[in-house]
Amino acid sequence: MDIQVKLKPVLDEGFLPAVLWRRAFDERVAADPAAEDVKIALGRLDGTTYRSDVRILSHEGDHVALNIKYVERLIKFLLWAKGGCIVYIAGNDALAGQIGAIYSEGGARKFDWDIIGKGMFSEAIRVVACSEAEIPDEQAVAEPIGRHLEGNRIGFDLGGSDRKCAAVIDGEVVFSTEIPWDPYFKDDPSYQYDGIVDSLRLAAEHLPSVDAIGGSSAGVYINNEVRIASLFRGITDEVVFDEVVRPMFKNLIEKEYPGVPYEVINDGEVTALAGSISMNTNSVLGIAMGTSEAVGYVDRDGNVTTQINELAFAPVDYRDDGPVDEWSGDMGCGVQFFCQQGVARLAPAAGFSFGDMAFPEQLVEVQKAMLDGHEGARKIYETIGRCFGYAIAHYAEFYHIETLIIMGRATSGPGGQVMIDHAREVLDVEFPELSEQIRITQPDEKMKRHGQAVAAASLPKGK
Repeated sequence: MDIQVKLKPVLDEGFLPAVLWRRAFDERVAADPAAEDVKIALGRLDGTTYRSDVRILSHEGDHVALNIKYVERLIKFLLWAKGGCIVYIAGNDALAGQIGAIYSEGGARKFDWDIIGKGMFSEAIRVVACSEAEIPDEQAVAEPIGRHLEGNRIGFDLGGSDRKCAAVIDGEVVFSTEIPWDPYFKDDPSYQYDGIVDSLRLAAEHLPSVDAIGGSSAGVYINNEVRIASLFRGITDEVVFDEVVRPMFKNLIEKEYPGVPYEVINDGEVTALAGSISMNTNSVLGIAMGTSEAVGYVDRDGNVTTQINELAFAPVDYRDDGPVDEWSGDMGCGVQFFCQQGVARLAPAAGFSFGDMAFPEQLVEVQKAMLDGHEGARKIYETIGRCFGYAIAHYAEFYHIETLIIMGRATSGPGGQVMIDHAREVLDVEFPELSEQIRITQPDEKMKRHGQAVAAASLPKGK
């Protein structure tokens, strides 16, 4: 397909925006008199279901590969944005079989088959070919969560480079701390457990009592259980993960703070909630660009949905030789663009030679160079910004966005504004209707310092 990218990322000119590829595909479908309707549903064992009905090219000849790419990339996005373990496909049994082979133990998407399926939703992903009559209707829940500010509360955020914790009394932060740590590849979960306990105790010392504890971390947390999290990537023993890591927060609270209500969710959700609270607005997509890309969403009614919003693994680049994520083995996903990994990936093209330097240190060096006026550093942020602009348009196909908040250490300093400016330019030039609809912003200093902690602390209802 002939796809024209009007604003190519300067250090990554091969970037092929998902949104443009999909639009070009839809144009070909519109011109195909034999185009077919395909209905797709993504389900969970509890009955939660998300629908996405599409049209594809006639499934023959050269069209087969295009159809597979279109549907597979769509399902990949739905799996990481919505979350589920059963994929229903109605309208083309051959296509369903081809997608099923990809999302299988021996398929190209084995990582997703295992991590999302068994890891998050207790059953390996299976693709089911069915009739239109058999495909389930959408059934999804959005629930109010957070905004409880009364009493003495602790709010925490666990990142890959540091752990933050704050003591909050009636919505006002009376103490906060940020402690460096390195949990990424620790194979003994006592490291994380002891670190969390230490942070909570430091905050508790500044409260007359502890009435509620709320926290966030990158990853997927369902019913306060750890399902997948970069914080625990080093723990590969399945028994240890299931018996120690998965129930860690439940066991920790019961031992250290018995009877205290608590809630732990994805840090992107807390970013979106913090923005919604501090800016008094809804339809908020929050994106934290730190160790990874963490995403959260507050809907039009101010609710946090049951979607998992793990867009770090959602594809935004459709080229056939895109950057590969070393964890999932997939190409073109957000984690390779919108976090410190994205900065490190672009650094050599920008003239930096960091060797084996860790990603957080590489980011610091690029930020220092940006302050010194280094042209290559600026090009890194220009490149990320342009990629991000196209990604925003792609995200807007799945989320209604009125406010987009970006934060995280990869957006700190003047580079963050350069990123926003170039993302905005992409929307202005390529997607003017979205440019009018979406406000892109960074948190103000108050929200940066305390907004996340207050939002996290507000998650559970009090005693």
